[in-house]
Amino acid sequence: MTSSTNRPLTDPITATVAGVPRIGPRRELKKALETYWKDPSTGRALATTATRLVNQLSDGLTAAGLDSVPSIGRSFYDSMLDTSALLGALPARVADVPDHENDGLPVYIDRLFAAARGTKDLPASAMTKWFDTNYHYIVPELAADTEFRLDDAALLADIADQATRGTAVRPVLIGPLTYLALARTTDGSDALDHLEDVVEAYVRLLPRLADRLGAGASADAPAADADTDADTADSTPGVWVQFDEPFLVTDVSTDDARREDLLSRTRAGYERLAAAAEAAGLSLLVQTYFGDGDLAVKTLSGTGVAAFGVDLVTGRTDERYTEQTDVADRDLLPSWTGEELLLAGVVDGRNIWRTDLGRALDTLRALDARGPVGVSTSSSLLHVPYSLAQETSLDDDPELRSWLAFGEEKVAEVAVLSRLLRGEATDADREAVEESARAVESRRRSPRTNKDAVRERTDHITDADRSRSPFAARHAAQQERLNLPPLPTTTIGSFPQTTQIRQARAKLRKGDITQEQYDQAMRDEIADVIRRQEELGLDVLVHGEPERNDMVQYFSEQLEGYHSTDLAWVQSYGSRCVRPPILFGDVERPEPMTVSWFREAQKLTDKPVKGMLTGPVTMLAWSFVRDDQPLGATADQVALTLRDEISDLADAGAAIIQVDEPAIRELLPLRRSQQPAYLRWAVGAFRLATGGAADDTQIHTHMCYSEFNELIGTVGDLDADVTSIEAARSGMQVLGALRDSGFELGVGPGVWDIHSPRVPEQSEVDALVASALDSVPPEQLWINPDCGLKTRGWEETTASIRVLVQAARTAREKVGS
Repeated sequence: MTSSTNRPLTDPITATVAGVPRIGPRRELKKALETYWKDPSTGRALATTATRLVNQLSDGLTAAGLDSVPSIGRSFYDSMLDTSALLGALPARVADVPDHENDGLPVYIDRLFAAARGTKDLPASAMTKWFDTNYHYIVPELAADTEFRLDDAALLADIADQATRGTAVRPVLIGPLTYLALARTTDGSDALDHLEDVVEAYVRLLPRLADRLGAGASADAPAADADTDADTADSTPGVWVQFDEPFLVTDVSTDDARREDLLSRTRAGYERLAAAAEAAGLSLLVQTYFGDGDLAVKTLSGTGVAAFGVDLVTGRTDERYTEQTDVADRDLLPSWTGEELLLAGVVDGRNIWRTDLGRALDTLRALDARGPVGVSTSSSLLHVPYSLAQETSLDDDPELRSWLAFGEEKVAEVAVLSRLLRGEATDADREAVEESARAVESRRRSPRTNKDAVRERTDHITDADRSRSPFAARHAAQQERLNLPPLPTTTIGSFPQTTQIRQARAKLRKGDITQEQYDQAMRDEIADVIRRQEELGLDVLVHGEPERNDMVQYFSEQLEGYHSTDLAWVQSYGSRCVRPPILFGDVERPEPMTVSWFREAQKLTDKPVKGMLTGPVTMLAWSFVRDDQPLGATADQVALTLRDEISDLADAGAAIIQVDEPAIRELLPLRRSQQPAYLRWAVGAFRLATGGAADDTQIHTHMCYSEFNELIGTVGDLDADVTSIEAARSGMQVLGALRDSGFELGVGPGVWDIHSPRVPEQSEVDALVASALDSVPPEQLWINPDCGLKTRGWEETTASIRVLVQAARTAREKVGS
């Protein structure tokens, strides 16, 4: 591929994807991981499963027509955690966890899992969202004296294994800027002070990768460490290594001087990396995603970086948050001069809609006139299901199926576009373009995507619909109705999803039991959960959500405009997988969704039971949401269905209703200029859902596993009477921001990290409650876990709640005295 105005590239990439999933199309890695965590003697089976999945995927990508296959090797939990292990920077507290025996797993695997999940004696590392996605990463823990020492044997062995199979493998590494920008330090130092150190570690890694890839190294390669394989060979161009730098789609820093310093140091770092790569016979690709890649191109052009991967789907200024903009109407990548190869991400890597191939081809041809272009996805396929072909739930809905493309189908779209761009199209490729146009038009005209009654109702929303009485009046009315003790205790919503619950759900799906039998089994579970909570001494109870498979999917199955899938799994973190429903059309609620279960629970106790709902923003964030209208319009449609549900719950006697919004921080745009528009519709949708509640109905919300410090004002703007927030892993850091902001609403900072398989010590929880009371007046403070208890077992749940309740009682005595 050449351009008339640019030098030809040797062995350029013409068709690829930005990244790959790893959990397996049938969640094979999840099952192997969870088996290993229960029985470490199954390490060989885990290693074999991971290797098989990597090889099957890379073979499939090659067979589909990709000429470069990205690889992180075998990843057993998370790429950021893999990078910490690779750099020898796992937390110091796991250093005494012994090396794993040689059964095909990395020697550090048990240290890696100790950092990710904790142990009975060691707390887990912090976990938060990967930019604006529902994927979670383990936050690196660094300090001023952290030394980076390559522990690369596992990665090198994995890459060599793929290369020797004939795969055009492209190792993918987290870039030094992104890795450090997302890290935290334990001593208050600046993680980005290590930028040059991480660059030097990668400089040492590149010739070792080149050796495994068969690229060799030139005679003037940089000096290697004593343990570096120093064999040299003639340079072989066209062997690629990818550095992911999504942090370069953000503002980088709000301080102009710091921003320029970081960009200057990043540029110098990549000049160093590019020189080392060239000496080793490698070409560097810098990949950005989730936003406009122009800053990366502007910063790194001319450094020796050979290619840029950019997102041309979500990198569209404001339309993901306000209005749509045709890609052809935008000034694409003004900083790209055509000197480097551009991998144009025109196929959406994080949503499931079929690509309009004709429009994508127009974009590619416009770019190709400026310089060498290859075709790619906008981001890693980690965020979409593996294959539409295996999705049985669509067998009776050919119309909706025709609108969709999962991972396998997106790979095919990339290959088709590449052949079309290179003038090598087949008749089947040209038919694919026509078929995609028909699907786009079918979706646009379908009465399922545009309903007059829904549009009429949203057109008549007023500001009054989004407001309640002042908090002081509500608080007084709620206190009189509820009469709760100081520092009331509660949980977030779900209780353990036991084997019996899952078996009952499976039997119902298979037709082995009737709906009536299933409902009775769930009523029995609710009765058990209520009894347990009363025995443990909790003040505000929940029904435990045994009937809910997932906090979004459960509602999507009862709302028109949504489709729930059978096998469309994606990874959320570690072995945790979710099936995001598909929000394809205008949303309506045919009938109440939760009222009967609330009534069943409330009749069993005199204590208040919370009604439990999932908020409108989270219903969007954890779905594959329609992209043919602004998200704010879709959020208002969902909010109106929740408003009706809240009204029905209140009529059924619910004094407390929780509307969870764990994802409200997740969808926050990565550029500050785009955030006000998002926050207006996100806050507006929540307030539309809750605005009809009476003063004496207490509205709760819950947020977890995101950085909330910069959103304290938004938490207040939601105007929920009580907000519970994940805080245990971060040591209550969010409370300082609450205190400084003058926050006056109720708040429940989590005092028990439920994602770690350990029962917290009484002293730990007592200390967290005491820390909370240093920042929050007792009349505002609630005591609760970080998150729902769905994934925990009853033994640890019971023991941990006893600790939580005792901490509240101890604190009440101190407050009273």
